[in-house]
Amino acid sequence: MASTKDWFETVAEAQRRAKRRLPKGVYLALVAGAEAGVTMDDNVAAFNELRFRPHIADLPAERSLATTVMGLDVSMPVLISPTGVQAVHPDGELAVARAARDAGTAIGLSSFASQPVEEVGAENEKMLFQSYWVGSREDVLARAERARAAGAKGLIVTVDWVFGYRRDWGSPWIPEKIDLKAMMRYAPQVAPKPGYLWTWLRSGHLPDLGVPNLGAREAAVPTFFGAYGQWMGSPQPTWKDLAWLREQWGGAFMIKGITRPDDARRAVDIGATAISVSNHGGNNLDSTPASIRNLPGIVDAVGGEIEVLLDGGIRRGGDVVKALALGAKAVMIGRAYLWGLAAGGQRGVTNVLEIMRQGISETLLGLGRSSVHEVNRDDVIVPSGFAL
Repeated sequence: MASTKDWFETVAEAQRRAKRRLPKGVYLALVAGAEAGVTMDDNVAAFNELRFRPHIADLPAERSLATTVMGLDVSMPVLISPTGVQAVHPDGELAVARAARDAGTAIGLSSFASQPVEEVGAENEKMLFQSYWVGSREDVLARAERARAAGAKGLIVTVDWVFGYRRDWGSPWIPEKIDLKAMMRYAPQVAPKPGYLWTWLRSGHLPDLGVPNLGAREAAVPTFFGAYGQWMGSPQPTWKDLAWLREQWGGAFMIKGITRPDDARRAVDIGATAISVSNHGGNNLDSTPASIRNLPGIVDAVGGEIEVLLDGGIRRGGDVVKALALGAKAVMIGRAYLWGLAAGGQRGVTNVLEIMRQGISETLLGLGRSSVHEVNRDDVIVPSGFAL
């Protein structure tokens, strides 16, 4: 179907609508990457180097997209990647959780989210809670236990965001909190965006840059930059720390940020359930390869011993199938659903997930596969030198 006022056909169209709707600084925060953006751009471009090998007859009339990730049954191999404060829409993570729930898939909720884990867990029982290593071991564990009490079915520990590089094209100004001074500074950007302004006015509150999931539920809520400062002041975790947390948690456990086979092996050694091959959307160390380039080598090293997910650069259902063909169990999407959220709230996120679902199904049809579990490396042409 063609794009309409209430429907967009592609993630690219969602991005265009988000750009039109959002103040410039808010939009730039969604598309920022580290330094020159080499890794961020390669995350997307690398998928275009992979080619499919389709069949032409005996194609399956029905295709199954369902799979299981970290013990959760999901309707398709696409999960919501955890992202921080979602000030692009008043409902933020609540809208995302509902859209994921209705689509039959899981949401990864960031410890830097703008909505309390208890409220998000009430909207989607397939919730995975993500934590940075902020504070002491006891702080990290308390954060995880609060999420468990709120219904989290698994824990994601993110270890692929350790740099605060300046962007060559400039970083947008983000206020510590929304006060009169901040509103005056942002007024020239907000005034030309009446739809964005009206959405917030109708909600009855201003964008909240607080981070409610970093401490106990009754504790004072730090600002995003306050939380960022706590993270910056915390020692980076060791493998012993990660092994300790995995043992204390005792349930489904993912390490997000793996880019090397030897680190993937260490994740297996500590008993992790899953790993996410990720470079934090290009927001970590620039000039590292696209996530999809790292995937085959990691799958060859550990694929039979641990669930391997791919995070970075997914823009269409065909990208999902390419990742599956190279050995991923599923993928996690980030910017794609944020653009949908900005463009249309919960409906926009639902739209993005439906684009993914349709694209996966159509690609399976072309490949002659009746299930996502049948996809393999014979379905893609990988150019020489692509995989590391």
